[in-house]
Amino acid sequence: MLDNDILLDAGTNEFEIIEFFIDDLGSGSANRDYFGINVAKVLEVVEAPSGLEAGEGAPHPSYLGTMSLRDIILPVIDLSVWLGIERKESEFELIVVTEINNVITGFLVTGVTQIHRIGWADLKTPNKYIADMETNCITGTVQMDERFILMIDLERILGELDPEMAERSDGTVYTTQEKFTAVLVDDSASVRALLNRNFEAAGFDVLLYSNGLEAWEGLQGMHSKAQEQGRAITDVIDIIVSDIEMPQMDGYTLTKNVKDHAGLSKLPVILFSSLITKGLYHKGEAVKADDQITKPEFNELTGRAIALIEKYRAEQ
Repeated sequence: MLDNDILLDAGTNEFEIIEFFIDDLGSGSANRDYFGINVAKVLEVVEAPSGLEAGEGAPHPSYLGTMSLRDIILPVIDLSVWLGIERKESEFELIVVTEINNVITGFLVTGVTQIHRIGWADLKTPNKYIADMETNCITGTVQMDERFILMIDLERILGELDPEMAERSDGTVYTTQEKFTAVLVDDSASVRALLNRNFEAAGFDVLLYSNGLEAWEGLQGMHSKAQEQGRAITDVIDIIVSDIEMPQMDGYTLTKNVKDHAGLSKLPVILFSSLITKGLYHKGEAVKADDQITKPEFNELTGRAIALIEKYRAEQ
């Protein structure tokens, strides 16, 4: 089991990654490809049992069926198949057990190296070659000594394996009684587009930002401009909705900066991320986020945003 003590305090703009590797036979001789994911998504690393293989009728060729892990039945994904890597099989392989959007899944890899602490500013956006890959689930790269670690978007993999997950809804449509303005922050262009569509459909004006640093600079600029005009920031913005995992500045740090700012602290903040679990909920509380919503709760997001704005207004 991973020790939760390694998890950093929220708001430091640093995070821990677990580095793992896949031995690649694609060039005719074995090369080692290095990957990483946020350690906050990892429950444990276990030895892979023998006999795992893709069966007929599997939802994807990478799906290796299930294995028993104490009191749960764990679905296992061969990450090399998803990435299009010809993996060199070895007698001793590992499964990285993750919890994402409250779903527990195992990912088969060749091996695990270690855990690294890095700053979000050190996470570089993928180059054009990686970004244009047909099965692109690389969110960025981190240079570690003389090698590059590719950060894997496991959430995207799981979403494509279960496309209905993002579409689940109770059918409720939320709309504002008056025009509100929301600042929406997410590094994924597809998620920003989805957020934009839903908030505009609910009657919001929307301001979009691609990472926490960009949003923080924009918020400070809007606050300064409002002051020059003799207005409060709440006359300009009603709510901030932010992802957590983002390059340059994460959502925890953005939230902490907002709540520590004399003028901006009057704005409600919702954290919206696959990282929000029972075990990590305290990190959002530590930076004084007003609400925390997981990706499967997407269709509740506008309703909870409206309720939070109305609560803030009633208290003023």
